[in-house]
Amino acid sequence: MASGTSMGASSEVVRDMNRRLVLNLVRTRQPLSRADLARLSGLQRSTISLIVDQLIGERWIVEGPTGRLPRGRRPTFLRLNEDRRIIGVDIRPTQITIAVADVHGKFTSQQVFPTPPQPKPALEEIVDHLRDIMQSGRNGTIEGIGITLPGRYDETRSRLVFAPNLKWTECDLRGPVESATGLPVSLENAANACVLAAVWFGHRDPVRNLVTLTVSEGIGAGVLVNGEVARGSNGMAGEFGHVPLAQDGPRCGCGSRGCWEVFASNKAALRYYAESKPHEERLLFPDLLRLADQGDTRAIKAIEKMAHFLGRGMRMIIAGLAPERIDVIGDLTQAWHRYSPIVEEEVQAQVLSGGRAPRIVPIHEDGLARLRGTVPMVLAKDFGDATDWHPPTVKSVESSAAD
Repeated sequence: MASGTSMGASSEVVRDMNRRLVLNLVRTRQPLSRADLARLSGLQRSTISLIVDQLIGERWIVEGPTGRLPRGRRPTFLRLNEDRRIIGVDIRPTQITIAVADVHGKFTSQQVFPTPPQPKPALEEIVDHLRDIMQSGRNGTIEGIGITLPGRYDETRSRLVFAPNLKWTECDLRGPVESATGLPVSLENAANACVLAAVWFGHRDPVRNLVTLTVSEGIGAGVLVNGEVARGSNGMAGEFGHVPLAQDGPRCGCGSRGCWEVFASNKAALRYYAESKPHEERLLFPDLLRLADQGDTRAIKAIEKMAHFLGRGMRMIIAGLAPERIDVIGDLTQAWHRYSPIVEEEVQAQVLSGGRAPRIVPIHEDGLARLRGTVPMVLAKDFGDATDWHPPTVKSVESSAAD
């Protein structure tokens, strides 16, 4: 009896693996035919036909135009169904954005409103917007809701537990939204969401060791190690922004002093500018960038100081994780051509002997990077985790159980 149970479980595991393999091959290489799928996956054509027919029946895959061949049967090309939609919610200290995207990360609508100071009114406003989207009837089949947070979410307790720049009290975000909408809800730290977006949409430049830095009110870090997102035992992995660089530095929102983000965030640059010009009206970081672009010496020096500390803090990431690439996401990338040499110089100053500095890549889609991360957050239940999203070719997971 145990043997039969084991064989049944093994058969189910193999079918799930093959299903994810086919889904991700279609996603990353569409349009392609059933024959292409068999060739790329190494699976038998009979297995491919069974899986494709099932996915068409479930409306994950749609059949498109037929191809042309010199002779023989004309192949029918397959694509992912773009009517499967995802709702993304990006919560930031100053604003909340709600957007609807298809499986390719193409956004069809966006709504933006100020972030309420407490979670209860924020959840009520989020739910109102979500209900409007669901009742509009214009968004196809909604797979679920992905929420990105400027802090850390404890999956085991379903609670937001660490968001010093948001300043909300500890709260459950998933339960109320799921109850109000009837849709599954996935939550993720904003920097981790950017990592997921980089992997999901980066099949033309795949990496297995990556760090994404979100530079805004604070500094967030998402970490990909050997193809897997690092979360740690309590979901707090990657909080490099709260590693102290100077014990006697300014007070951080987390309660400590001298954290990396108090020296290298947007708020830090604004503080540098205010210290040099104390009677100036309060600015936003885009205003500071504009002043620097117009030649304001104080603004230029404030952002240069921020860039120095940004590169200096990257040294601990490079020494500790040795990533292939560091993606930088935030308003600073609008002027990256001006300030990247400062960051690169700081990084190169302490590359360990025998080591190699990673590529530092500005991502010029600050809000979209977080929102695009909600697509794989929601679809992971069908497409697998990050290690599945870039399937190798001609690597069969075929077994007798698969048929």
